[in-house]
Amino acid sequence: MNANPDVRPPAVSVIMPVLNEERHLRGAVRAILAQEYAGEMEVVIALGPSTDRTDEIAAELVAEDPRVHTVPNPTGRTPAALNAAIKASRHPIVVRVDGHGMLSPNYIATAVRLLEETGAQNVGGIMHAEGENDWERAVAAAMTSKIGVGNAAFHTGGEAGPADTVYLGVFRREALERQGGYNVEFIRAQDWELNFRIREAGGLIWFSPELRVSYRPRPSVRALAKQYKDYGRWRHVVARYHSGSINLRYLAPPTAVCAIAAGIVVGAALTPWGFVVPGGYLAAIVAGSIPAGKGLSLKARLQIPVALATMHMSWGWGFLTSPRSLAKKVIASRRPAVTAEDAKAV
Repeated sequence: MNANPDVRPPAVSVIMPVLNEERHLRGAVRAILAQEYAGEMEVVIALGPSTDRTDEIAAELVAEDPRVHTVPNPTGRTPAALNAAIKASRHPIVVRVDGHGMLSPNYIATAVRLLEETGAQNVGGIMHAEGENDWERAVAAAMTSKIGVGNAAFHTGGEAGPADTVYLGVFRREALERQGGYNVEFIRAQDWELNFRIREAGGLIWFSPELRVSYRPRPSVRALAKQYKDYGRWRHVVARYHSGSINLRYLAPPTAVCAIAAGIVVGAALTPWGFVVPGGYLAAIVAGSIPAGKGLSLKARLQIPVALATMHMSWGWGFLTSPRSLAKKVIASRRPAVTAEDAKAV
């Protein structure tokens, strides 16, 4: 990575795990291919067992542009897809993008510059949630508010600097190879877990608000609840697997679930004063939804408290009910998934 304008920027591999992404895949890939970047670039799409037109759209993209390739991911799991795409890719910079993520036009160029300027092993930015209907706009508002996600910079923004984790990420390939890629047992939270290992090995993870990826929220309450339940469940696995990786922000949702459940029980069985806790929580999310919904339609604003409660309660419940057996599987899986030899063999 050289600032000399006469030297071509390093080649970049964009890896994309996809499963049932017919709605957004073409737009996501077009945003990659339209990047304002002077270096060589390839896109490797890892195809899970989709039940929609994802595979057909991917085949069209391959036929339309020689920079696009596909690799199978029969398990359908995100970390396995990422590892398969890394093995099938060949360039020194690896950019992770999801099938429903839209890169800003200068995302890759900015990320490569930041890798050089900071010496980081991984850089990332803001997960900019954008909805296409009233429900999705409500979820986007909840996901970008501090009452929804606390002080997570990659959701709410903030100053550039070292971070525990970042959204998606732009990696130096050697960092991925050194860590053996993603742990395939982490169906969720695989980014957090990988970034923890990179930091433990002395690597720097860098957040910058200059980097922005548009994200499409889940299209229903049920889908959002499953997403956040899985987040909570797997974040607890990370805490078990890596002692010292938990902080108060991650304990807030399970604490809220316990307090609200206790308040309802006490209120129903002993005294109406028990309902103060769930009532206070309801009042808090309604009040917090007012600034979060600024500029949205009335229908979208009315759905923000529903989105907030779904996110909080599902995350907390997933954290509390995360089975210890998952951590045992994770520990048993400690073997490199991606090595330098794999990359050279491609």
